[in-house]
Amino acid sequence: MLPLFLFIFGMTVLSGADRSVGNKPNVIVIMADDVSWEAFGCYGGEDYLTPRIDELASKGIRFKNCFSTPICTPSRVKIMTGKYNFRNYTHFGYLNPNEKTFGHLMQEAGYKTAIAGKWQLNGLYNELPGHDDGTRPAKAGFDEYFLWQVTTGKSGDIGGERFWNPPIETNGKFITKQENAGAYGPDQMSDFLCDFMERNAEDPFFLYYPMVLVHDPFVPTPDSIGNASKATANEWDKTRNKEHFVSMVNYMDKIVGKIADKVESLGLAENTIILFTADNGTGVGITSRWQGQDIKGGKGGPTDMGNHVPFVAYWKGQTPNGAALDDLIDFTDFYATLADAAGVAMDSTDPIDGRSFLPRLRGEAGNPRDWVFTHYQPYWNKVPVQFARTERFKLYRDGRFFEVPKDLKEASDLVEGSAGERGELVRERLQAFLDETPPAPTEKGDSTTEHRPIYPDWRNLVDPND
Repeated sequence: MLPLFLFIFGMTVLSGADRSVGNKPNVIVIMADDVSWEAFGCYGGEDYLTPRIDELASKGIRFKNCFSTPICTPSRVKIMTGKYNFRNYTHFGYLNPNEKTFGHLMQEAGYKTAIAGKWQLNGLYNELPGHDDGTRPAKAGFDEYFLWQVTTGKSGDIGGERFWNPPIETNGKFITKQENAGAYGPDQMSDFLCDFMERNAEDPFFLYYPMVLVHDPFVPTPDSIGNASKATANEWDKTRNKEHFVSMVNYMDKIVGKIADKVESLGLAENTIILFTADNGTGVGITSRWQGQDIKGGKGGPTDMGNHVPFVAYWKGQTPNGAALDDLIDFTDFYATLADAAGVAMDSTDPIDGRSFLPRLRGEAGNPRDWVFTHYQPYWNKVPVQFARTERFKLYRDGRFFEVPKDLKEASDLVEGSAGERGELVRERLQAFLDETPPAPTEKGDSTTEHRPIYPDWRNLVDPND
């Protein structure tokens, strides 16, 4: 069954060539779910086929040091609001509806906005006020939406999984899993975004695509399902985890290529910024070959395998070809970069925790960060932590200190005086920074936690003199 939007919105497609290049460029943010650097060829991954993302990296920029949080909702709240989690993150599966998002930002700048993929931000897990409001994506700054898990979860009569036969909410309508029988969610979501681009080619547009791939359950894709029944394709055979995970990564790459191809076919590539990243590390049950060694997925944990994520940027005619940059990128930086691209001078309604990397997309020097910061209180069966780091060294609030590229598993704590002159100077500077941050979370939280401290008015940590 084809989604209704494919029939409702048919109209003549106009060329976007009339908009001068660089004048309010379109922006597409694609964020994969539960997959990290070890799964991409351009980052040294060996088990997967990611030719389309590798191609974007070869024509654009591969950032080597992009950092999310170790689990999904904190990362999603962080990237959407441009704020460190200590300012506004209180519940797993929840975005406070009072927060200004990058959707609102781009709407105010005159962009047409759309979101497709995974929502999971209504507060379903805690039945928070408004958790049953199907219009929340629109209220979060998106003109149109095509989403899984807005007002219903995975179980129950109307709930269901995100891949085959998914229940979907789109622009105020609910498509049941029965109506979607035989449909593959990722195909529908990417079709929706391609159609949105086609209908809005004359206007600047902002697309946010928080993909459902490649989160578990690890199940067949349209390229690997063969003669199996689509009605039961979401059934999880855990003995085939790696096999299905590989096919899901490969299909995720194929969809990224589909989006890029649509931009090109519409004649918009020279005026469209494509940003691809992931929300956190790969699931802990998946082990991958990377540069000759085995890497176990680190989702939920604070090591490099948990929150060091891929980030590839491509803007035809603007990004330097095949650049691999050491710049530190924090998820808070995406909001500031979108504002920069849209020509918006941020004010008191906007966040203060990010720094624009737009100049780097143009091959300019820019103003890269000296550190990234993680304040991690997951409220989801994981241990909270706080740390700051450079591309090389990482300091936890409790004093543990690691040279991460040489010690991915963080097995060798560098006691004071053992990190060499350079390392000790970095330790000193990171400690001075951590001394200025809010208190580190100390207690393991969950859905029943009553005390959920946040510090929305904490001072500017990124540019303290502003």
